Amino acid sequence: MNYATTYNIGNYPQIRTETTTTIAPTVKRVRTMDAKTKRYKRNTERQAESRTNSNVANGFLKSVFLPKLKTKQSLQVCKKTAKTERDFYQSLSKLAEHYGIEPMQTQIYGYPYNITLAMWDIEAKLKSTNANWDSLRLVQDSKKIFFVSEERCDTRTTLYYIPIVPLFEMLNNPKHKKTAQLLVSVCSYLYHIADIPYYRKENSYLYWMYEMMTDWVEQDDETDETEKYKSELRQAEQIGDKLEQKLFNRINLQLFKQRLNNFKILDEFDQECWQLACKAFELFTEYPTTNIFRNAPISEQDPYNDDYDNETIGMEKYISFVADTKGWLCESLSDSINNEFNEYGAMAEPTISKRFDGSEIIASNLDFENRIFPILNDLCGLLYEYKTTTK
Repeated sequence: MNYATTYNIGNYPQIRTETTTTIAPTVKRVRTMDAKTKRYKRNTERQAESRTNSNVANGFLKSVFLPKLKTKQSLQVCKKTAKTERDFYQSLSKLAEHYGIEPMQTQIYGYPYNITLAMWDIEAKLKSTNANWDSLRLVQDSKKIFFVSEERCDTRTTLYYIPIVPLFEMLNNPKHKKTAQLLVSVCSYLYHIADIPYYRKENSYLYWMYEMMTDWVEQDDETDETEKYKSELRQAEQIGDKLEQKLFNRINLQLFKQRLNNFKILDEFDQECWQLACKAFELFTEYPTTNIFRNAPISEQDPYNDDYDNETIGMEKYISFVADTKGWLCESLSDSINNEFNEYGAMAEPTISKRFDGSEIIASNLDFENRIFPILNDLCGLLYEYKTTTK
């Protein structure tokens, strides 16, 4: 079950547009004749039948149907077509080698059908062999045409908000204190290494959302619920500061493996927490310095995509530690965030763009992202479950 909050972003789906280079078709011309062939007048006397030499007929046909190949314009078109095909197949070869794909042999077909067929074939094979493959574009700069392949990690329009109030309550519950310490090591890894934003830090998106909630409560007229709202805000602030001090202590990273090895599973909840911690520790071991924003899309205009939409929800807005996922404060915060996100047209997701233009191709992938997002989702679910079952 997916416990992380899911929203439909905007009122319409994101449309990813592929941009391809317009390729001029081959130009053919038919030579026109200056005048009709004149026939001899027949003599009134009957003559022996005679037939025009076959070589003359062949010459006539050649004169009518062969294109003009020696004009300056035709030569330019032929040269341009040949260069287009050469650049295309050179880039295709590099792309196929990088992804370990055997492309269809399309050179035997005429231009431009050969290029269209090759692109259809390679896109189908990329889609079936690479789970993160998203799009393929044929672009052109001042020198050549080449492929640009894009890989994307699907975050499923989910808010990955990790609640810390349940973790704080778990630490103060003797029955689950060891489980809580194990999850503290997980959260400390996410805090220090994966660089998940913390809502009590001023540079985080949620910090200012909580500040806005505080201003609303203070400026609104007093009601029977006002003190309850203020209490939830104080709790979010106080518990947030206390738990951040624990997460900030790197001793939790040093004790991560020891806590895993010494952990005693008492029930199904413990079992799920231990399995999640194992996945997090394995990721920490394989990627000891990698943060979750390493492949976040740049916000500046994409030079190869005229339809690039800068109005996107940044990753730092939907990934964060949060105070709680229950109560008035959480509901009000969710409503405000959802209203804001509906103004955007798309959601930024971890993305890798690879150019096959002859330059060095960096051997990068989205393995880290494919593994950390399920961990965040499961962690949100376990903390939500604890909060629900203990109330």
